[in-house]
Amino acid sequence: MKKSIIWLLTIVMGITFSALLYFQITYLENMVKMRESQFSEGVMRSIYGTAGLLERRETMHFLEQDIKMLNSYDDNDEGSEFLTTEELFPIPQPGKKPAISFRHPTDKIEKRYQQLQEAIWEQYVYQRGLLNEVILSILYDGARRPVLERADADTIRKVLTVELANNGLDVPFSFAVTDNNTIIYSTPDYDPDIAEKHIYSARIFPNSSTHYELKVEFPTKANYIYSSVRFVIPTLALTILLLAIFIFTMILAFRQKKIGEMKTDFINNMTHELKTPISTISLAAQMLNDDSVRKSPETLHHISEVINTESKRLRFQVEKVLQMSVFENNSNSALNFKLVDANKTIASVVSTFKLKVERFGGSLSFINDADEALVYVDEMQFTNVIFNLLDNAVKYRNEDVEQELTVKTSDIDGNRLRIQIRDNGIGMKKEDLKKIFEKFYRVHTGNRHDVKGFGLGLAYVHRMVTVFNGTISVESELGKGSEFTIELPLAKKPDEDED
Repeated sequence: MKKSIIWLLTIVMGITFSALLYFQITYLENMVKMRESQFSEGVMRSIYGTAGLLERRETMHFLEQDIKMLNSYDDNDEGSEFLTTEELFPIPQPGKKPAISFRHPTDKIEKRYQQLQEAIWEQYVYQRGLLNEVILSILYDGARRPVLERADADTIRKVLTVELANNGLDVPFSFAVTDNNTIIYSTPDYDPDIAEKHIYSARIFPNSSTHYELKVEFPTKANYIYSSVRFVIPTLALTILLLAIFIFTMILAFRQKKIGEMKTDFINNMTHELKTPISTISLAAQMLNDDSVRKSPETLHHISEVINTESKRLRFQVEKVLQMSVFENNSNSALNFKLVDANKTIASVVSTFKLKVERFGGSLSFINDADEALVYVDEMQFTNVIFNLLDNAVKYRNEDVEQELTVKTSDIDGNRLRIQIRDNGIGMKKEDLKKIFEKFYRVHTGNRHDVKGFGLGLAYVHRMVTVFNGTISVESELGKGSEFTIELPLAKKPDEDED
């Protein structure tokens, strides 16, 4: 698959997932806002309903007081001067003739009607006076009543619970009654330090001269609000999970494509690299068929050295192919561990590599300060580790300075072997030191284009040293060179086995 197609798919899927997440988050936010608005509206209706009921209870209290007061007086008023119905319409007695009235019946009806009007007006004036007295009592006597008598905690809790239930809110709450923000009394679980936006309040007895407020808070408000939108959260989580899987898949796709390109380049480059030593060995073999060459010992010796050198070079290129397989197969079962004298192995590698260093006008020296150098490793892989480090030193040499390469071995406390490879090359920046052991990472070489590689050498070295139960570190300064330090555990000699 082309890289452009992968990028196109990545962009399209990225936009799709981003839009999906945006709509889900927006929907969730709107649901929460709507639910919170409904909650606040229901709470305020409940609080105002509670305040109204307390006012009605206050009015009832004063009405009852006035009724009791009126009932305490004896009713000693004189009889009414109103004409009775018997007087207005006399009932005939049997055997008797009705008395003859000299007044016209219409006169009695008019008088009775006037009396009824006067009675209704007197009753109206009386009731209005009574109501005025109740209102004045509420205005003047209500403010002097203790708040616990006007609105006690049990009454408020019961009324508020009913009002909340009527508005569809079955949630626990706590409350307090305050006077000018001073708490008069509150429930034990009321927290005055809670944020103001989580407290709902309204005045009670607003028509009096007092400034009492009923403040209500809901500790489980968030749970109540989010309980109705919890079904959205799993879908949001699944979308995020799908996005993470998609990103991981794209990273793997790009990595696999990069590895594929690296393998292709590696094979192409390796084909070219293998052709050179094979051609040289083939040419040397043809020269050996010449009788004049066989008669010259110096020429014969030179040809044998060329064949030996190119054979080692060919072997090194083959080892690079084997290094690729190490990364493809993480199993260590293919490694052949055995006791190896590190000094002898390193000396052999240095001897082989010295020709390459000298070809560029440099020098390579080996300092053997290790009395004990027996390690338990795979000899071939250990050889490749030293070879890779020396090859890197030559590859990143400073062309303005004569190269000086030093390999030094020493033992630490008789139980560890230290191998130091120091060069005076171009060095590395601090940010490069943290990444040089990562797979496919390559140090930038500026304008130099003669440095070839695939970012596998140091990653391979680090892996092999770790497999050998060792450690590797590097110190470098830009423009002055680098020093790699390997420490491996020393192995016991065969004659030192425990009893």
